[in-house]
Amino acid sequence: MFCFLFFGCNTSKKNSELENWKSEIRVVEKSFNDMAQHDGLVKAFEHYAAESAVIVRGKEIIKGKSSIGGYYKKNINPNESLSWSPTFVDVSESGDMAYTYGNFTFTYIDSLGIEKESKGVFHTVWKRQENGSWKFVYD
Repeated sequence: MFCFLFFGCNTSKKNSELENWKSEIRVVEKSFNDMAQHDGLVKAFEHYAAESAVIVRGKEIIKGKSSIGGYYKKNINPNESLSWSPTFVDVSESGDMAYTYGNFTFTYIDSLGIEKESKGVFHTVWKRQENGSWKFVYD
């Protein structure tokens, strides 16, 4: 009986930890999205990217935080915005890796001044940094 109670308590504690970590990721995703809305994509992607982060845009793989910032500086126009929200979050049992996916909306003004939207699905992989913060390693 004691073993059952002991393992039940450990499972409950582990589930609580996992839920706390998932909440951390939801907060980080929201903060990332909010920064993109208020301060722009360049600043947001530079801030939330790990040094070794990788993003895939079309058929291009961009490696490293500074290259990601350079990509956005070169490819984003002032009339463009990106918003997203995860519909799924999972975290490793060790609490050092996580992934999210959900929906995004890319909004832009075309050459005729008409607002257009492109919608899709995103997938992001997060890694806990030595200081405890979360940075994305793949987007």
